[in-house]
Amino acid sequence: MDELRSAPPGAAGLSSDEAARRLELHGPNQVPEEPRTPVRRRVLQQLRDPLILVLLVAAVLTIATGDLTDAAVILLVITVNTVVGVVQEVRAEAAVTALSALSAPAARVVRDGAERSVPAAEVVPGDLVLVGEGDIVPADGDIQAAASLMVDESSLTGESVPVEKADGGDTSPCAVSAGTVVVRGRGRVVVTATGAGSALGRIAALMGTAPGPTPLQHRLARFGRVLAAVIVVLCAVVLALGLVRGQPVELMIVAAISLAVAAVPESLPAVVTLALALGARRMAERQAIVRRLPAVETLGSVTVIATDKTGTLTEGRMAAERLWTPHGEATVLGTGYEPEGRVLRDGETVTPGDAPDLAALLEGAMLCNDAALEPPSDRSGEWHALGDPTEAALLAAGARLGLDRRVLDGEMPRVEEVPFDSGRKRMTTVHRRPLGGLRVVCKGAPESVLRPGTLADGAEALGRAAAQAEVLARSGYRVLAVASADLGDPAERPRTWESGLSLLGLVGILDPPRSASQATIAACGRAGIVPVLITGDHPLTARAVAGRLGITSRDEEVTTGERIREGTAGDLTGARVYARTTPEQKLDIVQAWRGAGHVVAMTGDGVNDGPALRRADIGVAMGRRGTEVARQAADLVLADDNPATIVSAVEEGRRVYANVRRFLLYGLAGGTAEILVMLLGPFLGMPLPLLPAQILWINLLTHGLPGVALGAEPVAPGTMRHPPRPPEESVLGAGLWPRILLMGAFVAAVTLVAGVWARETGRPWQTLMFLVLGATQLGVALGSRARPGSLANPFLLVAVGTALCLQVAGVYLPPLQALLGTEPLPLTDLAIAAAVSGLGHVVMRLQAWLLPERPPRVTAPSTTRGC
Repeated sequence: MDELRSAPPGAAGLSSDEAARRLELHGPNQVPEEPRTPVRRRVLQQLRDPLILVLLVAAVLTIATGDLTDAAVILLVITVNTVVGVVQEVRAEAAVTALSALSAPAARVVRDGAERSVPAAEVVPGDLVLVGEGDIVPADGDIQAAASLMVDESSLTGESVPVEKADGGDTSPCAVSAGTVVVRGRGRVVVTATGAGSALGRIAALMGTAPGPTPLQHRLARFGRVLAAVIVVLCAVVLALGLVRGQPVELMIVAAISLAVAAVPESLPAVVTLALALGARRMAERQAIVRRLPAVETLGSVTVIATDKTGTLTEGRMAAERLWTPHGEATVLGTGYEPEGRVLRDGETVTPGDAPDLAALLEGAMLCNDAALEPPSDRSGEWHALGDPTEAALLAAGARLGLDRRVLDGEMPRVEEVPFDSGRKRMTTVHRRPLGGLRVVCKGAPESVLRPGTLADGAEALGRAAAQAEVLARSGYRVLAVASADLGDPAERPRTWESGLSLLGLVGILDPPRSASQATIAACGRAGIVPVLITGDHPLTARAVAGRLGITSRDEEVTTGERIREGTAGDLTGARVYARTTPEQKLDIVQAWRGAGHVVAMTGDGVNDGPALRRADIGVAMGRRGTEVARQAADLVLADDNPATIVSAVEEGRRVYANVRRFLLYGLAGGTAEILVMLLGPFLGMPLPLLPAQILWINLLTHGLPGVALGAEPVAPGTMRHPPRPPEESVLGAGLWPRILLMGAFVAAVTLVAGVWARETGRPWQTLMFLVLGATQLGVALGSRARPGSLANPFLLVAVGTALCLQVAGVYLPPLQALLGTEPLPLTDLAIAAAVSGLGHVVMRLQAWLLPERPPRVTAPSTTRGC
């Protein structure tokens, strides 16, 4: 062991001069950062959005009409959206930078024949690095020598069990990777790769792609392009009709511009921003922290949830769950490493006195053990494992039966040991018994322990144990066999401790699924979302966890990283479970689903999940157990590590999208009504139905506070009982266009009828049309509520009331009369206008009942499997 503590003369290692030369040649051992985008370019990218372009044109047109208030509102909305977008992009760049936090702050290297501590950034290829328990490996390298070296590689590979590392010799050296953690033993590592060439560097390169537009952004961009074209055509038609009727050119140009502004739902970005912000706040209350605001809506569009296993669907901690002895089986209940729980046999809780065979099995597992359990030291209240997590799971299982590790160690102190070795795959300890003699305990892999040379049990007993070990392994358990023997006279030491033992039993260990995972997967199924499992763990383990959670059947085929690499996996979207995958292959799987037209959410907690989290439409990271890389690469961080929070977040996302469509129905119906009034009014004897200022006033009131308030509507009942909207569906799809036209035609008809009646009876018809058109639209807003008759969104009631008062003020206040060209109406006419406008609420509720929104349909069998 001494050769692992220092380097003897002539040992591998660099001189200080050679290390300096290599540092200058290779650069510092750190992950390269992606180049930062200039702020000016970021701003221009935000302003290129088609809807923002429409708003910019609308702002110019409102300034041309002299309506500086409306122009200021539009420009404020554009500014807020641009600033939010730029800030989000800057934060996203921190994903790659966070990789440096995983590097060891310092490393022990051997240079000039002496051990010294240097900053990890100064480690170079060729350095001899010494690592021990608790150390972070500073760079990729080959193991030159090792003593009981075990490394936790879960953050890089997804493997839930620490990996034994040993010197493989010159022909096949065993390697370690930067960022992994030594959980046991010591070793000497010759550095082979640093910085961009290391495992972390390769993962950083995969994270260079910035997230693309969200489904809502795609839909709104298409909508903006269509809307811009329609507005131009309609304004040209209005202008031409006015000129044909002999109206003044200046008046008709102003009217056409006003109509264009009225037709643009300039409050839409504000509605989207408010809905997203409220969704983000609600998610934060549910322990889901949104790092990228558009991610709120993206969750509502998700059709596939690709999830990592270790630490995401599972607890990320090993648990001894199944016990088997020649006398029977038992199940251990409990969570984490907390020594609280119980052991069940035949449905009954047992104690050491009730089940001596189980007590002997777990006593042996606790004696032949180098781990320890640490009580909670922080607010989480969780017990922690010191040493090998598998051995810690054995200690927790023994405590749940009622055994005390300290009492056992006091009664039978260890006097000798044969350490675990990757070649032998077993560990043996020797203990002094209280009444004299020795007890030998051996634990290890079944194929290493269940052998005639090691055990004195008969062939039949060994066959039964081997068959049971196979059953447990196929169920996804890591199986350990425990055997022991008592020696009467310590002087009669056998030739080898590992012979003539008696089998105590088998222990099935696994990383158990979280208690909320199964309910989460079931909720995904009800919501029409396909869950898939992507892990770096063993295929048997992956299949077992997927079967437990309902992702797939236990006998369904698992696609492995090796098959993907060889090109024999076929269509990657044809599987639900992927095992032994690399970070590159996780990217390929996510991209395959996206290429098939799905909106993909990726959940994970490790460094190896970082690239897939970044590439997916929505990345979800674990907040407590997740690495900083995963958290920085993700759009959403689960502060409580509870996968059930994802379902709540999906519900919030669907609520956001529903509110955007609710506003579009309301806003575009009003714009349609205004256009129809301006087009049809002249044919009914009204040369200019509304003045430009009146159109802009109505537009400001109806699209202002009430429109924004619709973004705060609560989630509608039954939202999570239907599939998500197809990604290719238009934001005005699923029957929204007909409803817009119907409501627009109705509001226009009510307004025109009121105008004709007023003109025929000698009343101020233009003022009455102005009042009815605005008030009827506000009635439509009240009828657009997700939960009518409730106080779920009082902001909307206040907004509609305020807008209605301002609309009436435009008729009766002298300054506004002069601005808008209105005349005061008798109270009887005001009452008539109020009664007529109330029809907007009635018809809106009636059409929602007669023409309900078509629920999404599942168009492909692939979206109904799982869960």
